[in-house]
Amino acid sequence: MKYVVQLNAQRKAVSIEAEGVRYEGGAPVRAELSDIEGSPIRMIKIGTQVYRVVVQKGQGRGRYTLWVDGYRFDAEALDERTRAIRDMSAASAGPVGPAPVRAPMPGLIVRVNVTVGDTVQAGQGIVVMEAMKMENELRATAAGKVRSIEVAPGTAVEKGALLVALE
Repeated sequence: MKYVVQLNAQRKAVSIEAEGVRYEGGAPVRAELSDIEGSPIRMIKIGTQVYRVVVQKGQGRGRYTLWVDGYRFDAEALDERTRAIRDMSAASAGPVGPAPVRAPMPGLIVRVNVTVGDTVQAGQGIVVMEAMKMENELRATAAGKVRSIEVAPGTAVEKGALLVALE
């Protein structure tokens, strides 16, 4: 089965075959996925590497937020046919411009890495928050300029709270 996986703004081809998982047309690699009962944590073994991944289902088919080793990724995994249909119909088009940085879960703000007026790049770390006993770096999904900062270190925030507005 072939999938198109989009991590933040980058698309990659992934196929699941009898020999293993093939990434971007490379050699197949053995992969295993296991759940930790009663938690959103998954253990993923790719080749000889093991990763602890926190998975949160997003809005819409195939959309997820992933935390891997403290880094947050917005992901969308669709089979080739569905991806092609979405591309042709422009159903996946979102708002133009950078999205504001919002709290993906309740937590405590540890550090704010930007100031008002800063120019940020896609993938740049904006805010570090502690949640589920882990520090998570929240990153910009697109390039933009910091319009306002709504939190300070030590602030407790709820899921969905606006942390940094970008323009």
